[in-house]
Amino acid sequence: MRHPESELTSLVRSVVEPMGYELVGVDYFQRGRRGAVLRVYIDYPGDAGSDAGSRGITLDDCGRVSHQLSGVLDVQDPIAGHYDLEVSSPGLDRPLFTAEHFDRFRGRKVRVRLTAKLDERRNLEGEIAGREQERVVLRVDGESREIPLAMIESARLVPHVT
Repeated sequence: MRHPESELTSLVRSVVEPMGYELVGVDYFQRGRRGAVLRVYIDYPGDAGSDAGSRGITLDDCGRVSHQLSGVLDVQDPIAGHYDLEVSSPGLDRPLFTAEHFDRFRGRKVRVRLTAKLDERRNLEGEIAGREQERVVLRVDGESREIPLAMIESARLVPHVT
């Protein structure tokens, strides 16, 4: 799981939140020879992205945050080398970055990728049944499974199909 808040995440949060957005999370990864990507997910505070009353992040929202964040990143220079900045809404398959995200989306279906196999499986899909300290409880194939947060490489909500 993307654990303690990094200096980069703190820096991004210090730009995003005063603009009236929620920082959902930050991904930074290498993209082969094409350099690196800094992906920033934003939403409106408290917006789950799928509720009937949700406003939804627009391209203009992403552009405003990208413009503001680019200036701060250029001045602070927290990342060595070339990278592309992408600002995005979390989308229907919203990524879960923190333990609190699992609390917030309890009862929703999630797809989880683990850092190592657990009971011969690295990929799981199930309903978030809860969280107990540093473990997420998922209902997978009718069984409750406790998964250590430290073993979660990535997690995304499974979009509702209506």
